[in-house]
Formats: sequence, structure tokens, C-alpha cells
Amino acid sequence: MTEAVLGAMSGLRVIDLTRVLGGPYCTQILADHGADVIKVEPPAGDEVRDWGPPFHEEDAAYFIGINRNKRSIGLDLASEGGRVVLLKMLETADVLIENFKPGTLEKWGIGNDVLSKNFPGLVLCRIAGFAPTVRAAAIPAMTPSSRQ
Repeated sequence: MTEAVLGAMSGLRVIDLTRVLGGPYCTQILADHGADVIKVEPPAGDEVRDWGPPFHEEDAAYFIGINRNKRSIGLDLASEGGRVVLLKMLETADVLIENFKPGTLEKWGIGNDVLSKNFPGLVLCRIAGFAPTVRAAAIPAMTPSSRQ
């Protein structure tokens, strides 16, 4: 999205599988401090691209702000081809950050067991709205129907 910034996180490569707020904000801070953040969006684009007005050209100002200093790629992670590309990207990554509904990566065959075996130096960060031990853990913390 913009050129890399030098800073405390310079030299760190982060794969960003996040959406909406908590995850994108986390990766925004890393990018602002110089990490090479690669945001993975679905083929149709991140849903918050349409969260406006205001817009700049076709993208919402919110999307532009929360994804500054990041690069971007569109991948269908529900497809085998998309997962192959993601796994190739992880070969040079230091950190993977995701905030999917719990169990999504496992459903796609790329859960923590696969990631830790194939990428032992990779730091996996999972951001969730609820602790994994509470009843609400399987409920998405933010859905489009909960927006005001």
C-alpha cells in the first residue's frame, strides 16, 4: 500500500490474515514501526474497503488508514491454490497474525499443528473477541449484522 518505513520492526515480515478492527490495528502498528506487513485479502477485497463515506477514489478512508504502510495480495484461502500461495509466503515470514472465527485455519488444514511443524520459527498470533475457554469462544466477535 505504501513504501516500507524504517523503525524498530524493520526486517520483520508479517503475514496479515486479519479483518475489521483488532487485527488490522495490530498489524498497522507493526507496519508503522517498519515491519514488512503483507495483508491477505479475499479475492473480492477486504469488506472494510466499502465502509464509508468518506471515500478516497474507491476505498473507504477507514480502510486506507487501518492498512497504511502494508502491502496487499488477494487470495482465496478456502481454495487449495490460495493455501499453497500462503504456505509459500510463510517460508519467508516471521509472524502470522489472524483473527478468523476459531477453527477456521484448522478447517482449511493449516492449523497450529501444521504451521508449527512446517515453520518452527514462525510466531502465530490469534486475535479473538472471547477467551478460548468460554462458551462464546466459537461466536464471531464482530459480524456485519452487528454494525450500527
